Amino acid sequence: MLFDSHAHLDDGRFDEDREEVIIEAQKRGLQYILNPGADLQTSMKAVALAEKYDMIYAAVGVHPHDVKDMDENTLSALKSLCSREKVVAIGEIGLDFHYDHSPRETQRKWFRKQIELAKEVELPIIIHDREAHGEVFDILQEYDAGEIGCVMHCYSSSVEMAREYIKRGIYISLAGPVTFKNAKKTYEVAQHIPLEWLLIETDCPYLAPVPYRGKRNEPAYVTYVANTIAEAKGISFEEVVRKTNENARRLFKII
Repeated sequence: MLFDSHAHLDDGRFDEDREEVIIEAQKRGLQYILNPGADLQTSMKAVALAEKYDMIYAAVGVHPHDVKDMDENTLSALKSLCSREKVVAIGEIGLDFHYDHSPRETQRKWFRKQIELAKEVELPIIIHDREAHGEVFDILQEYDAGEIGCVMHCYSSSVEMAREYIKRGIYISLAGPVTFKNAKKTYEVAQHIPLEWLLIETDCPYLAPVPYRGKRNEPAYVTYVANTIAEAKGISFEEVVRKTNENARRLFKII
């Protein structure tokens, strides 16, 4: 059974057919979907979805784009959400130096504070890293993120850095780009990083895999990610599905 470890089903693009999308995911063999927040409002929506559907779990956190609006009250509200049974992680959190929607110093401050919250409430972290690879790596190493529990969401860096992460007990999650012909680095990660360190995700509604590239993504399409990893490794689709499911359940403590 498949585990989509990162899906934004709270997104407005699912407002017209969210129920149908979830039913289709079940039909396509999904057992679990993890829905992370991007700010306090979407974190609350993620929790509400998780409490409505048995197969959905939630993560709560503030994305680097949105930390410009974050304050201590936001952090306290996130901490309160962490007490809910279906909340299994803090995320997605991190640094984004591509868009710089929030000032970099503000990003660094709240990235650290949210890691500290994760340590306090004993939940793993889901990391967004865009064009900030060195700084993200250094901060995660400083906090010994592998001990907290950590996954690099929609991994986009090199095989070499991925190897450094897994040495430190940090998982690598691959999404739709692994199916893109121009994403050679990501395909190499699929080839060379041991299966026991990989998770799969859609990041829907973004980053739809081939053959749906450019369209709205949805959890059912995580099958294409798993199939590409199987192809890259020369192993069966079923083995990829089984192992990535085990990995995600281990990380997020879902029995």
